[in-house]
Amino acid sequence: MADTTELQAALVALNASAAFNRRAGFEVRCLGAGEIELSMPWREEHGQYAGFLHAGMIGALIDTACGFAAFTVAGRVLASHFSVNCLAPAIGSAFVARGRVVQAGRRQVFTAADLFALRDGAERRVATGEAILVPVEAPPSAAATSASIDNRRP
Repeated sequence: MADTTELQAALVALNASAAFNRRAGFEVRCLGAGEIELSMPWREEHGQYAGFLHAGMIGALIDTACGFAAFTVAGRVLASHFSVNCLAPAIGSAFVARGRVVQAGRRQVFTAADLFALRDGAERRVATGEAILVPVEAPPSAAATSASIDNRRP
């Protein structure tokens, strides 16, 4: 997947295939080999009790940005580990996560991401994170998957 246009289309389709990403409003903004920018508008339902972006959404943005960055070099991946560091209250009209591949191997892809809050025309870094991802094969067709997968079993 060396062609950026082809890669962009593949990531937009992958993003659209995830119900969580659609509901949250994640949007693939730009990318390159080993890099991704993901955005999400502020919505009240993304907030926690004090009105900041909920840490669960912060984690989801960082995890997704890292996974999409890994996808640009390794194809489909799953996280085997990820961590998040919240640096400041996440307050803004929108949020931008920038993920990048730190090092890619055959069995693991090491990534990192920064999350920025957009407020009054300025960006403020509010969180950082890292993820280790493992390449996986593409799943079977959707029809076969829904008939054979039981999400209650590991």
